[in-house]
Amino acid sequence: MHSRKFGHLDWDVSEIGFGMFGMGGWSGADDQASLEALQFAVDLGCNFFDSAWGYGEGRTDRLLGQVVRDNPNTLIYAASKIPPKNLQWPARAGMPLSEAFPRDHVRRFTDQILEASGLASIDLLQFHVWNDEWATDTGWQRAVEELKAEGLIGAIGISINRWEPENALETVRTGLVDAVQVIYNIFDQAPEDELFPLCEELGVAVICRVPFDEGTLTGNLRIDSTWPDVDWRSTYFVPANLKASVAHAELLREVMPNGIAMPELALRFILSNPVVTTVIPGMRTSRHVRANIAASDAGSLSPSVIAGLRPHRWDREPTAWSQ
Repeated sequence: MHSRKFGHLDWDVSEIGFGMFGMGGWSGADDQASLEALQFAVDLGCNFFDSAWGYGEGRTDRLLGQVVRDNPNTLIYAASKIPPKNLQWPARAGMPLSEAFPRDHVRRFTDQILEASGLASIDLLQFHVWNDEWATDTGWQRAVEELKAEGLIGAIGISINRWEPENALETVRTGLVDAVQVIYNIFDQAPEDELFPLCEELGVAVICRVPFDEGTLTGNLRIDSTWPDVDWRSTYFVPANLKASVAHAELLREVMPNGIAMPELALRFILSNPVVTTVIPGMRTSRHVRANIAASDAGSLSPSVIAGLRPHRWDREPTAWSQ
């Protein structure tokens, strides 16, 4: 496993991190199996784990705290996220900060995350939705300053809304955030336009989520794929999105390099960009862990392969179902 510097901070984090969304309950995950997968990831060199209170109302925070305690001699970076008070995903234009992240709400959920995890502090605390209209609002800024001053958090980040990488530029320019979390993959190349150059200039870490485009880039999505009603994908892959996603995956399959499976290609495309700090594929089993971490050992893709993937950029607009 290779590591990368976490923006301007003195952290060396594994370039394959661990996205814990699937362990929160919607997928029917088993806590014991989750802990085994988490430990296997630590054993293979993963040291960055991304949780959120919204992943099962503290369930993944509890799992994260357990894996940290189980490895007292290993430096593990624990990241979590505060849910918006109004539970609106994503944050809409015109929504005031007071509806999503008032200071007392930020403090309350920081305390709840710490209590659930059993940790004295969280290395990276993130706002789970964001609106760039809040960039200069002193409400979140004072809340963050207080939490840092008390040693309850080490760094602050924002999770950018789906397909809106430009909706964080002013916030990054404030110099007050240490990291951004953004969707970036073979289809979603838009963060390269403005966000990545700005993060590189200002030393802001880039955490890439949804590397497999919610499953499209695993190569397993089919036009007849279905999910239980409790599975989040049942509301995301509405008929129009499912049809389009399968079509894009089939076009990509036509240019796949020999000897590289689609999930490996997806991860190595992301890691080929030096601005990326870490990518956090969702993992629930040791099999997932082994396969994804192997992408780090395989290294960057060749310039010719990257060039062949450029035409597969797929720019999309947020919709009611994209969440």
